[in-house]
Amino acid sequence: MQFLAIILGLAVLAIIAILAIATTKPATFTIRRTTYVDAAPEAIFPLINDFRRWRDWSPYEDRDADLKRTLSGAEAGEGAVYEWSGNKNVGTGRMEITDVAEPHKIVIKLDFMKPFEAHNVARFTMEPQGARTRLGWEMTGPSPFMSKVMQVFMNFDKMVGADFEMGLARLKAIAEQERLAAT
Repeated sequence: MQFLAIILGLAVLAIIAILAIATTKPATFTIRRTTYVDAAPEAIFPLINDFRRWRDWSPYEDRDADLKRTLSGAEAGEGAVYEWSGNKNVGTGRMEITDVAEPHKIVIKLDFMKPFEAHNVARFTMEPQGARTRLGWEMTGPSPFMSKVMQVFMNFDKMVGADFEMGLARLKAIAEQERLAAT
């Protein structure tokens, strides 16, 4: 009986410690990755600004062969909407392009519904750097308490950042290939 009391006491202390650590996590998060592309911003911009092109490069597009996609609103740019519903690897959500500064910036309102609800903002930036472009992908949003608890055990920056790196590498390859094909 005393052994069970000790185990229970340790479990309670562990839970308290986890909750205490969670309270130290920031109220918002930012995940950011960049790459350099041997192409002008004008060559990269349409790949992001038109949700129909996301199938070519998005790291999330190939995680569910039966992914259901709905495009609505504007054909591209501000007001374009992409909704998806898929398996546990992609969940359910909605993206809407809310701000565009062609060919340098695209801002997307990103709402996840499943497997958990989250409301974030994604930004793509294309900055000329001589003959190439610095391409950035960033996502920011609030970190509710349950997210902070999950962050005690998981590194979201590393997990989502790896997806961003894959997507940026694919964007780079497509933009550079299309630039070469045009010359």
